[in-house]
Amino acid sequence: MSTPGPVLHWFLPTGGDGRDPGGVTAVQGRTSAATRRAADLGYLAQVARAAERAGFAKVLTPVGLGCVDPWVLTPAVAAVTERIGFLVAFRAGLAQPTLVAQQADSFRRLFGDRIALNVVTGGDPVEQRAYGDPLPKEQRYERTGELMHVVRELLDGKPVDFAGRHVRVEGARLADPATASRVPLYFGGASAAAEDVAARHAEVQLLWGEPPAAIAERIARVRQKAQERGRRLRFGIRLHVITRDTAAEAWAEADRILAGLDPAAVRASQERFALMDSIGQARMAALHGGSAENLTVAPNLWAGIGLVREGAGTALVGSHDEVAARLFEYHRLGVDEFILSGYPHLEEAYRVGEEVAPRLRARTEAAA
Repeated sequence: MSTPGPVLHWFLPTGGDGRDPGGVTAVQGRTSAATRRAADLGYLAQVARAAERAGFAKVLTPVGLGCVDPWVLTPAVAAVTERIGFLVAFRAGLAQPTLVAQQADSFRRLFGDRIALNVVTGGDPVEQRAYGDPLPKEQRYERTGELMHVVRELLDGKPVDFAGRHVRVEGARLADPATASRVPLYFGGASAAAEDVAARHAEVQLLWGEPPAAIAERIARVRQKAQERGRRLRFGIRLHVITRDTAAEAWAEADRILAGLDPAAVRASQERFALMDSIGQARMAALHGGSAENLTVAPNLWAGIGLVREGAGTALVGSHDEVAARLFEYHRLGVDEFILSGYPHLEEAYRVGEEVAPRLRARTEAAA
């Protein structure tokens, strides 16, 4: 029996876009080179349409201070696209689960089977407090699990009475929910608490791009936790891509990006990242240690973006064939879905969709 092929998604740069990575959040500060293109509706609709034409399944709309709010943005973009789906990130705990479920159900009622939810617990205490959320990390994950349980039940058309430590609802139900299409729950997190939440409640566990051996270890561990609860998970990975006709051209672009990074911005970013309580962010930082030396941490896997960008900080760098080969390697390890991005996101959506995606499909078909 053949294994289903990998699913490719793209990223919607709702904090701004440009040729270079950098800070796009209100807490970190905004880098002019990274936000040269404003995150207005006209540009973001262009990126979404490019991703749609290039064959991507969904676009991820991130959440955070400095980003356009995804619940405001995605219906506007959905109205000017035809097929592409939206992986809508929301910060767990900032809205009650019944409202979140109602928002998601309203979206699928209006736009059909084009929505999935990316549940974000939050790993930056400074940003959490800016949102008015003082909970420590472990309690944030407890709350996330409770919220995901209630949202899942409501979106599946069930009435809910639930009394948890952080979430309490009585007599909750959606009016005539559009249950013909299921809204999958995506969830990321690298701590033991996060993995437990994923094993219990997520449909797709999201990972940031680490070397293949580390990804294989994490997939095996979370898959085992899910199996112990009688569940099966899919896995997704978030990666940047620098792909060109030749490897030399791709690495020249990585060198250009690196040369353009302001050392003061690198220091400030790394100091801020060190104060976060996110295990995933710590794992990203450990790949480069804040140094611009030895940034190639696995074949074609480059950690330079993480010097200034929080969250996903690694890129696959190489020729189209090499990038496709590395994606296929992750797929063979158990990665089902890829959320990719490149700078700038408009042009790179076409490049990755037209050059890398067909090569990845060919490798998958040949191995079937």
